[in-house]
Amino acid sequence: MDLKTVINYLDELLKTNEISDESLNGLVLENNGMVSKVGLAVDFNTSVIEKGIEEKVDMMIFHHGPYWGSPVPITGSFYKKIKLLISNNIAVYVSHLPLDLHPQFGNNSSAMKLLGFENTEEFGNYHGINIGRKFSLKEPTRFEDLLTLLESKIGKPILYWKFGEDFIKEGAFVSGDAVFSLPEAIEKELDVLIVGEPRHYSYSIAKDNNINLVFMGHYQSETLGVKSLGKHLSEKFGLDTTFLSESTGL
Repeated sequence: MDLKTVINYLDELLKTNEISDESLNGLVLENNGMVSKVGLAVDFNTSVIEKGIEEKVDMMIFHHGPYWGSPVPITGSFYKKIKLLISNNIAVYVSHLPLDLHPQFGNNSSAMKLLGFENTEEFGNYHGINIGRKFSLKEPTRFEDLLTLLESKIGKPILYWKFGEDFIKEGAFVSGDAVFSLPEAIEKELDVLIVGEPRHYSYSIAKDNNINLVFMGHYQSETLGVKSLGKHLSEKFGLDTTFLSESTGL
């Protein structure tokens, strides 16, 4: 399949050029112009690239790409990664915030689907855009039962702080490094905030304000979007897709 067709579709689907982001999103490395197999991954690193080569992919889609803010000299380990990609004819596409917030294939909307939460709305204001999802449960659910549901549908939380109510009625899910949304969760009187990873300062804020916090792990919470996107590309274009796992444990 023509690479340009896939890229144009992704740019339009994800609104890549409309969403401001520190990450350089979109096509960041071309191949020979054709795509037959796509590898999807969370992090841009050598191990994942090598797995992609083993899987014979000719395009890779990353959530965390190679460019953040300032240009990076193509030297050292970065040179080695770029050389591996070019030598093996692998195009690279990146989708950071656009994939976090996408209403159908994003990390947070995908979490809502997996958990079976239907009554949701935008949440998690980050520089003027909402990247997470707030949910309201049909029936109050014990905090421990919510943890069990998270483990069965997404994976075991790496940490949780039970500072709030025993029963959960309303909460929010914001993937990745999203403790910045804690003040918003407190203001909206949510019973639980589910994010990727903790920050030291958030412990006291959560405890002082009697709110439950659950940490799914940055990596684990952000596998959802690329997996959903890969499934969609397979259904839309008949492309062979594969998820390239490389967990950080965090």
